[in-house]
Amino acid sequence: MIHKEIVVGPFQCNCKILACPKTGEAVIVDPGDESKEILKALKNLKTPSGQDLKVKYLFHTHAHLDHIAATRDVREDQVSSKIALHKNDEILYQQLKMQGGFFGLNLSDPLPIEHYFEDEEIISVGSLKFSIIHTPGHSPGGVSIRLHENSESNVKEMLFSGDTLFQGSIGRTDLWGGDFDILIKSIRQRIFSLDDDIPVCPGHGPNTLVGIEKRENPFCS
Repeated sequence: MIHKEIVVGPFQCNCKILACPKTGEAVIVDPGDESKEILKALKNLKTPSGQDLKVKYLFHTHAHLDHIAATRDVREDQVSSKIALHKNDEILYQQLKMQGGFFGLNLSDPLPIEHYFEDEEIISVGSLKFSIIHTPGHSPGGVSIRLHENSESNVKEMLFSGDTLFQGSIGRTDLWGGDFDILIKSIRQRIFSLDDDIPVCPGHGPNTLVGIEKRENPFCS
C-alpha cells in the first residue's frame, strides 16, 4: 500500500493519503488545511510502475474546520474525486465560514457533499477495502474508518478514528453537537469491540492500539 501522512494546519491534523499500488486509486483522509502541501505530497507519490495517483474520495471523519478547511481546494484540483461525509455532520460542514470566523480565519464556502457515509458501508478503492463505523459523540456525524487487511497489496489493518479516540484521551464534547455519554458509548461498543492489535490512527497526535486504549485510557475505564 502507498501511505503518506501530512500533519497540517495550526491544529496539527493528521491528513492521510492512502493508495492502491496496483491501480493508483487513492483516498485522502481529513484534508484539514495546507492544500498546497497535500497536493504536493500527492503529486510526489507514484505507483511502483510509475503511475500518478488518482484520488477517488476525500474521506472526512467529521466536519470540524481543522478536518475540512482544505477540502475545496483539493477537490477542485482532483476533479474526479468525491467529497464524503456522514449526513449528520452536513449542517456543521455547511457552517465552515462561521467556524473559521471563531478563530479569525476567512474561509470559503464548502463545496457540496457528494457521498454520504452510511454506518457499516463498505467502500473499495482499488485493492483497498474500507468500512465505515458511525462513532458519534465528538460530533453527530463522526465516523471511524476501518481499513481492512489485504496481504496481496501489503495492506495492514488500521482504524482512522478522527477525533473520537486519541492515545490516552478522547475527543472533546463541549462543541456543537458533542455528547460525552454518546462518545463513550461509541468508543466502548464500536471501537473496543475490534481486535486489540489493530492500530488506531487518530486525527491528532500519535498512533496507538485498540487494546492499549481499552486497558489504559482513563476516560473509558
